[in-house]
Amino acid sequence: MNILDKIALTKIKGIGPKLSRTLLAYCGSVDEIFSCSKKQLMAIPGIGEAVASTILSKSYLKEAEEEYHFIQKHNIQALWIEDKEYPKRLKNCEDAPLLLYFKGNTSLNPFRSISIVGTRNATSYGKKICEEFIREIKDYDVLIISGLAYGIDGAAHREALKNHIPTVGVLGHGLDRIYPLAHRDLATKMLDNGGLLTEFPSGTSPDRQNFPMRNRIIAGLADVTIIVEAALQGGALITAEIANTYNRDVCAFPGAIDQHFSAGCNYLIKTHRAHLIRNAEDLAYLMNWEKREDRKPLSKQLPLIPEDMTKDEKKVFDFIRESEQASIDDIALHCDWPQSKLAIVLLEMEMKGILISLPGKTYKLI
Repeated sequence: MNILDKIALTKIKGIGPKLSRTLLAYCGSVDEIFSCSKKQLMAIPGIGEAVASTILSKSYLKEAEEEYHFIQKHNIQALWIEDKEYPKRLKNCEDAPLLLYFKGNTSLNPFRSISIVGTRNATSYGKKICEEFIREIKDYDVLIISGLAYGIDGAAHREALKNHIPTVGVLGHGLDRIYPLAHRDLATKMLDNGGLLTEFPSGTSPDRQNFPMRNRIIAGLADVTIIVEAALQGGALITAEIANTYNRDVCAFPGAIDQHFSAGCNYLIKTHRAHLIRNAEDLAYLMNWEKREDRKPLSKQLPLIPEDMTKDEKKVFDFIRESEQASIDDIALHCDWPQSKLAIVLLEMEMKGILISLPGKTYKLI
């Protein structure tokens, strides 16, 4: 399967990430999708006559070829969902894009990753706590993710670069432009220690409806999403809500009760949609993170294998045993199970005393 076929699938009108996954599940590969008859396509749930006719028309191939030439010319990576370079944390989300476009020099599968978002109208208080937090978190081996917008996003990217922390900006448009234009120099510097990521092909404008889609990628890329400063309405709270639906940790910095751009953070904390944090130490405690220099080598003595494990429990046990502890996302990807099944297996293993749940949605064998 070549990259042109993969790009072509994303160019078909009326097919989003979920329906694309359905097509792949029924057909087995992109090649098979394009080989199906109209009758076979219409037998797939969600595929009506109009979409089936569009697939068969091949009208999208010219756009796919133009996109292919664009990414080749500008040294852009096209990351397919099955590629090892595709971000594994995002892959575990049911609405993850099949294809991402990335320009940069960092791994999208870092040891730890943090999304930092907030209002475009950041106050001096918001910028100050954002900058202090990033200075404190640099010893924890993290990737900083944000949306390259004005305000908190820009402050997070700039401070990450200042502290030599890789940082990735997730865009709501194609890689043929930078929005806002005032952040062009910032975006260029990020290519040297981080990069720019988008699901949108070249020619896509920064239209309003693109940003909620962009926000789900910001949430899906990270172990934890941090809201620094936000009003009661806006993209930051949407990102927090998406992160919660992905079963990821969400944190917020509290603010004064009479401040407009603290109302969103205070609301998330009050309604238990976010953990209250004051600094990097609070986050490290919540996530059970150690600093790089404090990290202990893995124990050479492996846990004994319990005798009464089921086949599913043995699969989880063997995976965690290799690395001493593992996140729920890594376990889900390894086992390739629905979240509902994994949750039941993990609960059974906890009840049997085989493993324990740690902060940050990680698990360790007893």
